[in-house]
Formats: sequence, C-alpha cells, structure tokens
Amino acid sequence: MSNDLATLQDAKRIVVKIGSVLLVDGETGRLHRNWLEALAGDIERCRKRGQEVIIVSSGAIALGRRYLGFKSGDLRLEEKQAAAAAGMVRLTHAYQECFEPHDLSVAQILLTRDDSENRRRYLNARSTLMTLLEVGAVPLINENDTVATDEIRFGDNDRLAARVAAMVSADVLVLLSDIDGLYDADPTKNSGAKLISEILEITPEIEKMAGAAASGDSSGGMVTKLAAAKQCLGAGCSMVITKGEQLNPLQALEDGANCSWFRPSGNPQTARKQWIAGTLQPHGTIVVDQGAVKALKDGRSLLPAGVASIDGEFERGDAIAIKTADGHEIGRGLSAYSSDDARLIMGHKTGDILALLGYRGRDEMVHRDDLVMN
Repeated sequence: MSNDLATLQDAKRIVVKIGSVLLVDGETGRLHRNWLEALAGDIERCRKRGQEVIIVSSGAIALGRRYLGFKSGDLRLEEKQAAAAAGMVRLTHAYQECFEPHDLSVAQILLTRDDSENRRRYLNARSTLMTLLEVGAVPLINENDTVATDEIRFGDNDRLAARVAAMVSADVLVLLSDIDGLYDADPTKNSGAKLISEILEITPEIEKMAGAAASGDSSGGMVTKLAAAKQCLGAGCSMVITKGEQLNPLQALEDGANCSWFRPSGNPQTARKQWIAGTLQPHGTIVVDQGAVKALKDGRSLLPAGVASIDGEFERGDAIAIKTADGHEIGRGLSAYSSDDARLIMGHKTGDILALLGYRGRDEMVHRDDLVMN
C-alpha cells in the first residue's frame, strides 16, 4: 500500500521537531518568544481541523548554559546535564505561557534511547503519549539530558523525533530547520545547488549530498536528518525538512514554502503490522475460544474473557502467537500483560482485572493496534 499523504493538511498525526537555533538566540541565550507564540497559532489551527500534534523540542541546553554562566564552546557531559536541568524548566514554562492563550495544554515527557529500545519502557512511553493525544494535549518531548549517559543518548533531536514518530505511528514528521531542505550540493558554497523536493529512497547518492554536522548549540545537520528520514521511511512515516525561521512556519509550509519531502512506500499502520508479523519471534502462545476468534476476525481486540489457556513464559510487550483450541495459529500480537498476570485474568471480564491483580492494567489482553491476523 502506498503512502497517500500529499500535504501537511492530509496528516492525522504530526510530529514537529524544533531546533535550538529557532528557539534561542545564539548570542544572548534568550528565547525567541514571538516565534514560539506564532508557532502556537499554527498548532491551534492544526488542532481545530482535527489533527494531533506532538512537539520534539531542542533548546534546553542552549537556554540553561547562559543562565548558569557556562562559556561558549563545547560543554562536558556533566555541564550539558546541568545546563539541561536549568534550561528545561525555562523551556517548558515558555511553551506553557505561549500555548495557553490558544487553549492548548502542554505535557512534558523526557526520553532516552533506552526508553525506545526496552520493550516495556517503549510500551509505557507509547501508552502515555497516546493517552495525552486522546485528551487533546500537546506532548512536549526532549531527550532526558539530565540523567542520560553518552551510551544511552540519542545524541540529537532529529533522530529522537524520528523514533517518536515511529513510536506513535505518526503520518508525518516536520523538521523545522535553518535550511529549507536537501540540496544536491552545499548551497552556501555552490550558488548552482538545486533543492531536491521529493525523495523516495535514501540511496548512496542521496547520502553523499549531506554535509557535516552543525556546530555550536545545534547537534544536528543534514547527516542526522537523513538518518531520521531512514527511520521514518522504515516506519511508513513521511518526513519533510523546511526552513523554520519565519513566523508561522507550519502555515508557510502549507502555503508552498521550499522544502524536501521524504515519502515512504507504505503507511505507518502497514509498517507496524509488518514489524509485528515478520520481525518479532513469539515468546508464548495464547489459546482463544470461538467467541474471541470471531471478534478478532471482525477487527476487535483480544479481551481476557476470550482467553482459554496460556502456554510459555513472556513479559509485557513481548510478541505472542494466538491460536485456536485445535492449534491453528490465527494471528500474532504484543501482549499487554506478562504470562503470570495473563493467567490470573484469563477467562474473566475486564471489570475484574483490578480485583485479580491489585492494579488496573489495560482492558485488552492484546490491543487491535498491536495485532496482526493471518
């Protein structure tokens, strides 16, 4: 199935990544408040037409380093962490102040690479993000620089944004940058460089067009943007790079501003289903009754009441095979419960989960978004 996203307006779920140079003045360390207020207007317009928006924002270290008096130049890891701790308070408060007049609720989430690679932490992060979107909030995400070590850091927010886009099955990732897209040569050195408006595959030729990473407050560059594009294309998510320095950058993108679109061959739902069905090996088996078989084939989730027995040992978030009583595999999915907890609630109604486990987990044993039928 091809991706039918033509413009930003067609997307249902959008991730917007904002670079430090757009938010923070490099000389004074002050926030570009007028720019952020204009962006809030852009996002309000998206929300009013039914779109969900997640923000991945840089800027905490850039704000905090001046606030704490660190000199310009490269910072040691512990200095970056201290700057992030001070800057994140100021950054989140600025978002709250600028978004509140537009009736937008902001909720902060800090992530490390571990949170996207450890299955249970990945599911926890995804569940939190999906819940925030359901209640109409705008999640504000940054890397958890205050506690992350070099070994568990993303290292740049381009790749963090791509991982978040894949995590929530976003339709498009918008990278607001200081450059308006990918050129076939460095436009600062070659006046004849041409903007590549659409990319369908990251080929070696495309990779050669990327220069070195940026310096100063920005940790990105075209190299990291292409790495982000690879992640997005693999997840069925479109990505667009556009210049974000002007006010109302999302409106400018909709109005035809220069940009580079990276378009996948599939969509987020297709990519996620392929990942579950073809990449993950089942850790155990859930045997379901005939009522559950019918419900699953009708596109519904698997509830505890429809589970007849459980084989094998697995943890929450592990892949499991779903079989009928005669041993026929009808699907695969990600379990919302460990095998121990699943055995306690199988055959019971969802209203009994709290009493049986002592905590209220998900209503579904396997949610339909985490399920692939054969």
